[in-house]
Amino acid sequence: MVAKSLENLLLSFKFSVSHTIVKASGVTVADICKTTYEEIKKDKKHRYVIFYIKDEKQIDVEVIGPRDASYDAFLEDLQKGGEGECRYGLFDFEYTHQCQGTSEASKKQKLFLMSWCPETAKVKKKMLYSSSFDALKKSLVGVQKYIQATDLSEASEEAVEEKLRATDRN
Repeated sequence: MVAKSLENLLLSFKFSVSHTIVKASGVTVADICKTTYEEIKKDKKHRYVIFYIKDEKQIDVEVIGPRDASYDAFLEDLQKGGEGECRYGLFDFEYTHQCQGTSEASKKQKLFLMSWCPETAKVKKKMLYSSSFDALKKSLVGVQKYIQATDLSEASEEAVEEKLRATDRN
């Protein structure tokens, strides 16, 4: 009897621990998200990926941008869901870094993950995306910068580059 109670207690503990990882929103991250991330990070197979929350239950891949895609294409795809739709976007950003005190310049590449929640999105949707962002961040290990944007000025190439440069060592 004691052994059965202990077994039930352990099973209930295991269940609660595994569901804690899902995070407060209850949204999980699909395996394809991690696979696509690795294809960008390690294999340099794609330039970007757009994620969305499917049926309020799971973060999934919506669009994969080819390696030669522009930042403008990324912004277009980020907004493809519509005016009041939130999305996440991961982008492999390249820029030139000028080393301070020298004429040397080096190419830099940084992965950033953006949470796109336009001001026109409904509060419920903003809350869902906001509370699920952490689960995605934990699944995509190695992202150098996390950015939250509510309008195009915050998501612009210039604004993003400025944020990425702020993390550079001179």
